[in-house]
Amino acid sequence: MPDNGGVYESFAYFGGILATCLRDITTDVSALDSAGWWAVVADYGGEVICARFDEVRPAPLPRPTGPWRGPRRSAWRSSLDQSAYEQGVQRIRDYIERGEVYQANLCRVLSAPLTERADPAALAVRLAEGNPAPYAATVVLPGLSVVSASPELYLSREGDVIESRPIKGTGVVKDDLLEKDYAENVMIVDLVRNDLGRVAEIGSVSVPALCEVEEHPGLVHLVSTVRARLAEGRGWADLFAASFPPGSVTGAPKSSALRIIAELEPDARGPYCGAVGWVDADRRRASLAVGIRTFWITEGTVRFGTGAGITWGSDPRREWLETELKANRLISLASSGEETP
Repeated sequence: MPDNGGVYESFAYFGGILATCLRDITTDVSALDSAGWWAVVADYGGEVICARFDEVRPAPLPRPTGPWRGPRRSAWRSSLDQSAYEQGVQRIRDYIERGEVYQANLCRVLSAPLTERADPAALAVRLAEGNPAPYAATVVLPGLSVVSASPELYLSREGDVIESRPIKGTGVVKDDLLEKDYAENVMIVDLVRNDLGRVAEIGSVSVPALCEVEEHPGLVHLVSTVRARLAEGRGWADLFAASFPPGSVTGAPKSSALRIIAELEPDARGPYCGAVGWVDADRRRASLAVGIRTFWITEGTVRFGTGAGITWGSDPRREWLETELKANRLISLASSGEETP
């Protein structure tokens, strides 16, 4: 991993908890079952960066070195333009018609160069003020900075109890949600139940909440809750092997969806659609969000992903507009200069 030039000290910040004094970094997920407090950034492609910090305390976000100076709005480029995205939606519908998949998440990555040595903490302040999120996170490590305003829980842990809260279904207001959105949510809940069931005590998987409407800045989501008790002898490597990447950002069946995604998406997703969060191995507690509404910065480039779940009932233009809806507010916050789309 390339060095960040020593501009920023490494730190991690999650909901009022600040971690500093980086001790070590590993990609061995089993380390999360050992001692210590870890920040976790899981790449959609499968690499999991686990960073152990020695100092963890309630504290505010570190003060930025200056205001956020992001790219101009016109500088952002999409890995798929509207035409290519809509063609991809139709391709997925063709796969559904042939019975190869029931649902697949089609995503695109927006990227723009940073002309200055931008401070991730300044971007985090902007998102906290303009788009507060239940799983907001900032992780600054050598060579990689991640600033997330994720609304979705991938996995939480309290002792042996694990929980996931998949999101499927997006609209500006509740009345925008279609029958397709509810059906898609139920489909992904079944997938998550099956994933967690692979590592859970037999009979412990439950769905305490199904298709609840949650309001977020500028939009609403359908959210469900899946809960289970981790089987004896199972650890974090087992959890990741059973449930990663998160079902809500892949599709069903997951294996077919992953193959189709790899075929249709030209750019790697990076931490987008992966996971960002923390694990306290000493107290057997954790909170990992799905890496959506997430910016990541590497080698002078800032990136952001957006996508939509595609089913047989999907309209290509409507799905494109959903990706625009999810991205517009956050891209505006991360941009400087031009403010119009």
